[in-house]
Amino acid sequence: MYHTIFLQAGGAGLSNIIIIPLMFLVIYLFMIRPQMRRQKQEKKFQESIKRGAKVVTTSGIHGKVVELNDNDNTCVIETGAGKIKFERSALSMELSKKYLPQETKKK
Repeated sequence: MYHTIFLQAGGAGLSNIIIIPLMFLVIYLFMIRPQMRRQKQEKKFQESIKRGAKVVTTSGIHGKVVELNDNDNTCVIETGAGKIKFERSALSMELSKKYLPQETKKK
């Protein structure tokens, strides 16, 4: 009778040792890794932006890049309201034909 109690208690400790690292692995694979990948892609996009590109800022402003300043890492975007100076890190994505969905290209 005492042997079965000790065996049951020992098995619970072993399963906890296996479950906790598995939880960290799942969190890494589904949350941390995709976020890191997104950050790398966004940084690459911000570095490769060219004049004339249609972009959207992180605050949702749509415009066209008219000037790039490499010295202070800024750019000037022309919007419907006029020209606005932004940090390159404020650019979220490009709205060119290669990035638009297929349905939008056909119209």
